[in-house]
Amino acid sequence: MSDDPPGPPHEDFEARLRQARARQAKRTGPAAGAGRPSAASGLGFAIRIGTELVVGIVVGIGIGLGLDYWLGTKPWFMIAFFFLGAGAGMLNVYRTVTGIGHAIGYKKTDEAGASDAKR
Repeated sequence: MSDDPPGPPHEDFEARLRQARARQAKRTGPAAGAGRPSAASGLGFAIRIGTELVVGIVVGIGIGLGLDYWLGTKPWFMIAFFFLGAGAGMLNVYRTVTGIGHAIGYKKTDEAGASDAKR
């Protein structure tokens, strides 16, 4: 077996966990500027928007070039998939800006705002 001494008791862990949560709540409270978005978060959001659009177009062109090379139809699939990739990139940007699909889980709500799980 092991010669290591036994770990701290369960109650000690609970006390340390409460202290750590209290310290975390203190750091992320109103004094830390939790209500205001920082300049760094705005820059990150702008970079993400640009990346979403560019990646959609690049993937579309890549698929189009691959199909053109494979089938010998030089510009046609590249042109078609450029527009499909641009549309997909714009759809991703729209979803990112509006926050569609970013919630944890999925709850369908009715007009009154009550979820189906409560019925």
